[in-house]
Amino acid sequence: MFIFMKNSIFFSMFLAFMFSTHIIMAQPEIKERNILMNEAETLHLADALARGNAWSGISGYNDRTFWASIPADIGRSYIEQAEKYLDYNWPVVKATDYLEFVRSGDRRQQVYAACNNALISLVMGELAEGKGRFIDQIINAVWYYSEQTWWGWSAHLSPQKAGSGLPDVNDPIVDLGVGEVASNLSWTLYLFKDEFDKVHPLIAKRLKQEITEKVLHPYFIRDDFWYMGLTGGRPNNWNPWVNYNMLTSYLLLEDDPQRKTAAVRKILRSLDKFLNGYPDDGGCDEGPSYWGAAGAYLYECLEIMGNATNGAFDVYDHPLIKNIGQYFYQVNIHAPYFINFADADPQTGGEPSVVYRYGKAINDTVMQKFGAYLADLNQWGVKSMGGKIGTQLRNLKLIDEIRNAEKEEALVADFRFPDTEIAGGRDRKGSVSGFFFGAKGGFNAESHNHNDIGSCLLYFDGKPCLVDAGRETYVAKTFSSRRYEIWTMQSGYHNLPVINGVEQKDGAVFKAKNTSFKATAGTVVFSTDIAGAYPDEAKVESWVRSYTLKRGKSFTISDKYQLKEVCDKATSSNLLTYCNVSIVKPGILKFEGDGFNLNMSYDAKIFKPEIEFIDITDRQLKRYWPNGLTRIRMILSQPKLAGNYSFTFTKTK
Repeated sequence: MFIFMKNSIFFSMFLAFMFSTHIIMAQPEIKERNILMNEAETLHLADALARGNAWSGISGYNDRTFWASIPADIGRSYIEQAEKYLDYNWPVVKATDYLEFVRSGDRRQQVYAACNNALISLVMGELAEGKGRFIDQIINAVWYYSEQTWWGWSAHLSPQKAGSGLPDVNDPIVDLGVGEVASNLSWTLYLFKDEFDKVHPLIAKRLKQEITEKVLHPYFIRDDFWYMGLTGGRPNNWNPWVNYNMLTSYLLLEDDPQRKTAAVRKILRSLDKFLNGYPDDGGCDEGPSYWGAAGAYLYECLEIMGNATNGAFDVYDHPLIKNIGQYFYQVNIHAPYFINFADADPQTGGEPSVVYRYGKAINDTVMQKFGAYLADLNQWGVKSMGGKIGTQLRNLKLIDEIRNAEKEEALVADFRFPDTEIAGGRDRKGSVSGFFFGAKGGFNAESHNHNDIGSCLLYFDGKPCLVDAGRETYVAKTFSSRRYEIWTMQSGYHNLPVINGVEQKDGAVFKAKNTSFKATAGTVVFSTDIAGAYPDEAKVESWVRSYTLKRGKSFTISDKYQLKEVCDKATSSNLLTYCNVSIVKPGILKFEGDGFNLNMSYDAKIFKPEIEFIDITDRQLKRYWPNGLTRIRMILSQPKLAGNYSFTFTKTK
């Protein structure tokens, strides 16, 4: 079982690994919908935007009635966690800490994450206890961050004029890390300003000045931070993630109504750029684990805007907003397993509260029940919450509602995202028993792209059979010109053919065509021509890859191809699996999975299987595939200029 991360240091590190990239999506079409700015103009934002901070709905430090009412186990957990930092020695962030990225390519940021965890723990502990025992250490945290040059992650320094390596105090960059710290510090100032002033008037004053100069001012005056989307391109998950933190910080700290309105308008303009590049179907080509920083943060921005305008700002009836939410539960295999094309992980806990609230906002009871189901699965609300301060404060008010809500896993019979070209189905709606498959078309310049056009996933009884490995721990190479030297990014390590010894190529021009999908009561069929995903050297005219699920009976992979030329190098159809694989006899491979056995039949006259075990040593992949993976190369013995073949999976008796 995947347990949602409750320790905020690991949560912060996880997010840093998961989402810290500078990829701008290459998408064929950007639609100037401008949903959010149109809504702002309609309701006259300057008049609708709340004065003060009542919009937050968050109980302050001195509301001891509320803090005494939180579950006793959670309160004790907060206090015990904070006690670990009573003697915490706030470290110096050395020049060599920043330089580590350019020297070794290591993106890990332990020195930053540890301090963020300390701040969060101390704040939540003091809120829970209310005796002032942690105030001095919270002040030390404020002073520590005030004295620090930069609050971001060193892998993200490249946009500054001086380039990567060391942060330039005169060229402040607002990245994911900066946004996270700014949000936490803004909540800290909001909650404890009066307590700070009792100690010394410079504490709160200095903190507000530092947040303004390091974060709010540079964000407001610059349009060239790539994730804003204000200078072109389609931004990825960075956009709603950073904008959520900016929106929170501006609303909490900005006292001048005109400046506040101007800042909020800019944030909405930027969020519109994210939405304008989104496909109509709401599909997240970065995958469901990235949806947690894309669709989920988008929703949280919309929720804040609703709160900050006393409910006047409301775009939940727009089809795109609904589709973005519904995507998440439609690609659920059997939680914690979700479809994981591109860099997405095969497992995610989601954020149960966001899934529940998003479903409630768009009046989708399936999504709402699924959020409550995920809460139960991940023991959400049983122990101290995870995430940044604002997230925990909000979730504490929702524990009873979500844990007492109706729970049901979302298990749709079939799904299709025609723009994203992701589709699939299972044997029976509402059941994890039997076959589930997902497949994709698309193009090879999607955000967090793998060369995986036409690939598939196959699960049985909710457990993995044919898989997408995901991605290794992020390093500098991951987002460099050498990205496709990494095996997990290559089509040869996906469930795809290698044609005349040639694999798929990265780039927007390498794409599928004629993608189709049909689902009936008895069958689900996905088909796409993947020839365009291969470079000229593959000498392929057409290669139609099809997946057919006969509900309750079998799953078949079929290829119908035409080559321009048969070359000396091998043509094979590769399969990647988490099962143990053995040859039963010529024409039958046995796949032994977690609680299931499947046979795959093939034509032994034209295929020779080669089975290769892949030992997994990378710490990121080992979380999901601890027993290693197996690649099967089904090599065509005598390839011809044209042909067709199929592999059929059935349950063994």
